[in-house]
Amino acid sequence: MRLVQVAKILGLPGQELRKELLSVDFGIKPTDREVPDNLAMGIIRFVANKRKIAIDWEAVEAMTSGRIPMEKEADEAPAAEAATPTAETPKAAVKPENLNVLRKLSLDNVSKEAIDRQKLALAKNKPKVLSKEEQEQRRAEAKIFQNLEKTDRSIHQQQIKQKTGPVMIPSQISVKEFAEKAGVQVPKIISALMKNGVLASINQQIDFDTAALVAMELGVSVEREAGSVSVEALLQNDLAVLTKEDDPANLVPRPPIVTVMGHVDHGKTAILDAIRSTDVVAGEAGGITQHIGAYQIVHQGKPVTFIDTPGHEAFTAMRARGAQLTDLVILVVSAEEGVKPTTIEAINHVKDAEVPLLVAINKIDRPNADLERVKGELAGHGVQAEEWGGTVPMVPVSALTKQGIPELVESVLLMAEIEELKANPNRPAIATVIESHLDKSRGPLATVIVNTGTLAVGAIIGCGGASGKVKSLSDSTGKRIENAGPSCPAVISGLGSMPNVGDILQVFATERELKAYLAAYAEKQGQMQKRGFADLVTRLSEGKLKELKVILKADAQGSLESLKEAISKLTTDVVHPKVIHAAIGDVSESDVMMASAGEAIVVGFNVDSSAAVARTAEREGVKIKHYDIIYKLLEDLELLLKGLIVPVEEEKVIGHLEVRGVFFTKGSEQIVGGMVRDGILKRTPFRLLRAGEVVGTGRITSLKHVEKDIKEAKEGMECGMRVTTSISIENEDVLEAYTKEFTRVA
Repeated sequence: MRLVQVAKILGLPGQELRKELLSVDFGIKPTDREVPDNLAMGIIRFVANKRKIAIDWEAVEAMTSGRIPMEKEADEAPAAEAATPTAETPKAAVKPENLNVLRKLSLDNVSKEAIDRQKLALAKNKPKVLSKEEQEQRRAEAKIFQNLEKTDRSIHQQQIKQKTGPVMIPSQISVKEFAEKAGVQVPKIISALMKNGVLASINQQIDFDTAALVAMELGVSVEREAGSVSVEALLQNDLAVLTKEDDPANLVPRPPIVTVMGHVDHGKTAILDAIRSTDVVAGEAGGITQHIGAYQIVHQGKPVTFIDTPGHEAFTAMRARGAQLTDLVILVVSAEEGVKPTTIEAINHVKDAEVPLLVAINKIDRPNADLERVKGELAGHGVQAEEWGGTVPMVPVSALTKQGIPELVESVLLMAEIEELKANPNRPAIATVIESHLDKSRGPLATVIVNTGTLAVGAIIGCGGASGKVKSLSDSTGKRIENAGPSCPAVISGLGSMPNVGDILQVFATERELKAYLAAYAEKQGQMQKRGFADLVTRLSEGKLKELKVILKADAQGSLESLKEAISKLTTDVVHPKVIHAAIGDVSESDVMMASAGEAIVVGFNVDSSAAVARTAEREGVKIKHYDIIYKLLEDLELLLKGLIVPVEEEKVIGHLEVRGVFFTKGSEQIVGGMVRDGILKRTPFRLLRAGEVVGTGRITSLKHVEKDIKEAKEGMECGMRVTTSISIENEDVLEAYTKEFTRVA
């Protein structure tokens, strides 16, 4: 139908019609003169409903069936006008099709009566209930659509074969893409949409629910396709949220992902090597040819994925970033040496992460091996063996003789079967980064484990702030593979930069989606900061937390046990404390990372923390509190539990020292001496004052008095100190030491 006919039916000038066409994307170009009849009817109905114009549908039906030659009538007046010679134009007649379209869409040939009728129709309010005339109008529309479906031979009505089986539809899809996927003609889809009150052009997007409704009318079966997850979910790195949209009917069993943890020399690597050597598939492939951080074995036809990294550090780093990747932990304990401090730390990690635990008691071939002693030590830390009435399987093994190795793998498979681990392989892949490094020839490489979906070569990927296209995939043997399914480890190349350990990798359908994700990721990451102590205090005071996790470090075993018992008695009606790790010694970076992973605070009694640990704590948003008086420690924790601390830090100046000598300077580290003018000095931050003006800041890392380490220097005392600052300290400078404390509720 010509646009001039549409304008005459609506009684509108051409310019007004053009404005309406621009307000909705009908897929019409500015230079188009004709549109398919079915689209023309949609335009007429849309504009008529919007402007409340009454349409004579019987006349429209007669016109579309060819009884009224409006096209000829429309062209006669312009042709006659063009044929009239003037002084400024040549005498040759101008053909109607060469005239300007906007001139053809004028009101020159519209009668005054028609214009008055349209004005009168606009002045009336359309009733909510359909009148008889409107019902007749709808019936006339339906009849027109039936005629159009039979007679229209436009390019959008070419015959295509309807698809068999369910059609996968994303959450948003254009009408054209829906037609191609379903194998249905575009006009039929547009007609079905109109019948359901939706006016959509060929390029317009419709949601899944609308597409499903239309598909049901057209006899097509559709299913929701898993699409890209939100940027917020990717930043939180919560795999449960990222995979929750998977239809349970599409889930299939997947291999377990196992992390091996334990003391440094208890045989973690030896056990992993023994497991690999018993893998027939790996043996036939020539063994492990390169270390990629993870590998997969097949035991009796069932695959198992092992994370072959320093398990303790990788486990902590991934948990600190929110990635709960591990399904099962194997804790390796020596039958000779028993439980070590690192073993206890690993146990506490596993308990806090609430991951199933399996103990491998190694070195049973040694003459000093004592299984019962090891089980007793483990029971003392809350790990009770099954044969002792507990729930933790304990398998005696020897990595040297390979005794018990098959039983260990069978126990892993049994625990995995109990957990009912499943994933959907038929969706865009989501994977977790466990390692990344820069290769001289291949560029940034990332070792990932696929959580769900299938990762294929050529896929468009985004991983944190990094992005690219998968150029190659390699398995644990170094062999090139085309795709990697759920729980499969793989090395990928093609990223533009190196991602972080624990980052989530997401596959995108198009480059456009990837660019939108990267822009949103950059914006959200700037807004989202790691939760710090202030946020923890706020959630405690608002009752959003049920427990306060504490990592406790002390200088002696007696003090440690006394504090653990005293802290456990601070329980309130709403919140109770939970010591997730307790050990002897200074606060370490490992303690800070555990606190970051478990949203805990670090409490030290008569212990120190280095400047590097303080920087790590500041970066991770972890609060470290040092005490030398037990009742002060317990009082602060009690106030925190009761919500009687306001999460607003206030600086408190504790003392001043006058510098009287600078003895050593190397980089940012300096050794100075002086006298405490007032207050006391501790290992705290300080401001450097020169002639009364603040010229820099720093931190006191150690204090000495006559070659003896001290914890504080009181007023009038001379002392030496090691400090870190970017400003060179001079004689007669003043160090103003201060602390940051949280305000208490009066």
